[in-house]
Amino acid sequence: MKTQASYLSLLRSGELHRRVAALEALLERCTVCPRDCFNNRLQDEIAACYSGRLPIVSSYTPHFGEEPPLVGTRGAGNIFFGNCNLRCVYCQNYQISQTHKEQIKNEVTHERLAEMMLELQTRGCHNLNFVSPTHFAPQMARAILLAADQGLRLPIVYNTNAYDSVEVLRLLDGIVDVYLPDLKYAEDEAGYLYSKVRSYASVSRAAIAEMYRQMGHELVYDEDGLLQRGLVIRLLVLPNEVGGVRESLRWIHGELSPRVAVSLMAQYYPTNVAGTNQRYALLSRRIRETEWLRAVAALDELGMEEGWMQEYDGASFYYRPDFDDTETPFRDIRDFG
Repeated sequence: MKTQASYLSLLRSGELHRRVAALEALLERCTVCPRDCFNNRLQDEIAACYSGRLPIVSSYTPHFGEEPPLVGTRGAGNIFFGNCNLRCVYCQNYQISQTHKEQIKNEVTHERLAEMMLELQTRGCHNLNFVSPTHFAPQMARAILLAADQGLRLPIVYNTNAYDSVEVLRLLDGIVDVYLPDLKYAEDEAGYLYSKVRSYASVSRAAIAEMYRQMGHELVYDEDGLLQRGLVIRLLVLPNEVGGVRESLRWIHGELSPRVAVSLMAQYYPTNVAGTNQRYALLSRRIRETEWLRAVAALDELGMEEGWMQEYDGASFYYRPDFDDTETPFRDIRDFG
């Protein structure tokens, strides 16, 4: 059954205008993310994420590398924001997340961002998938409001690193239809060493708990099997078990629900400075098959019931030049009992 994007109800009631205003107010002394740098982005002061008042869009396109129920036949409508509130030493998109001097030229108005959203809808995309939206959550919400006034109806996917403010997530309740957070680390120490932020584990768990409060464990699909609403937690397997995937799965199982959908990912490879700086030697190689199989076994041992996993053989799909982006290198976790 086709469900209506949540923000359309907020638009009709006038609540969407109030939410956007409340989110934009956080920019005055920026607390949009847990870095809480307090810079006045409304006056174009640059925050700790190197971002100001206007959104930065590196690219926007139909995308076929996401989980199957987001991709469908016509792709997810990915909008890649520039900059990031993390500084992951192995970031696979570091060319857009950590090059703020180059990214400033990709700054756009809220109106232009709304036009991009409507264009992706016209091109047949099944949803709008905002990639790394945390530091631009108010700008995203403003553009959704503008686009909804002009006929936008697609579900909104919030594709985040999970270093999110709970206050912001509460304001996004009813604006976002699908939360797609990474859960990168089970320990704060790893978050500080490899992503340069404090308290990553505790902050991300609080953020994901809020996403779960909003969505619960149920995934809502339409008649074509496309995801319309829900929470899917991504877990990237890192070398030497740096991310603590088993511990994160244990937390999801015990504190949320074994029915929360997870997406286990094998795509890690040593990019950015992870492959060159000796300080990050534990991350200087691709994952081994034994490491991948241990993570897969944890899904079964803990009884996780919903989600997807990448094929280990397709672990290099993000950087293999001969990879056909129309492929979807995921399988349902229930295939691996």
